[in-house]
Amino acid sequence: MVEPSHPGNVGAAARAIKTMGFTKLTLVRPHLDDVLVHPDAIALSSGATDVLAGAEIVPDLAAGMRHVTLALALTARPRDLGPPNCDIRQAASLSVEHLTGRGSDEVAIVLGTERAGLTNEQIARCQRICQIPANPAYSSLNVAQALQLAAWELRYALNAESSFSTGGTVRPGDRLAGNEAVQALLTHWEEALIGIQFLDPAHPKKLMLRMRHLLTRSNLSQDEVDMLRGVCTAMLKTARLAHPPAP
Repeated sequence: MVEPSHPGNVGAAARAIKTMGFTKLTLVRPHLDDVLVHPDAIALSSGATDVLAGAEIVPDLAAGMRHVTLALALTARPRDLGPPNCDIRQAASLSVEHLTGRGSDEVAIVLGTERAGLTNEQIARCQRICQIPANPAYSSLNVAQALQLAAWELRYALNAESSFSTGGTVRPGDRLAGNEAVQALLTHWEEALIGIQFLDPAHPKKLMLRMRHLLTRSNLSQDEVDMLRGVCTAMLKTARLAHPPAP
């Protein structure tokens, strides 16, 4: 949950995920420092105080998604540019497929503020835009209600997939790269594109935004991230040889 302002919504969110068998709740810059012990949060958690007490508070979305390998941005508003769209049922099926046989992977449902939702920059960190089919004339859902629906679809999809397992052995390099590793690659990639003069930092247009969407939706493994960062290093080395700094 990004920047939640109402402690009652945080408590209701804890209840929503616990009823579906989930336990991990992460809050990005909540408006109230005492949100986890606020009376409204405790009251609306309705007994899910263990989930509430165990919630992680982080300073920004990047920190909250550092180990996430599939992030689903839950939003009611269509975006002209961004990750691919899917509805919540498709997202649940995608999540099960993503997790099957990969015990180290982590899926996150990302929810924005109660009033404004998620920004384009926050959505750009996700692999999919996820929407809940609702009344087109009145599609606004309370953030905890939206999370309840998402958690239900995920639980239903997990129960339907009898072969779901988090066991098995996966070679470390074959594991999907976490969000933190992908974001570091994007920073390195931008530096390399500037170095070879493919990207003009004074006039970037939408190049890096499109690059971000391309790389975040590609489900890169750790080996692939390492390979691309090696390409970046080679690009920068070649650029320095072609254009040595003035003595």
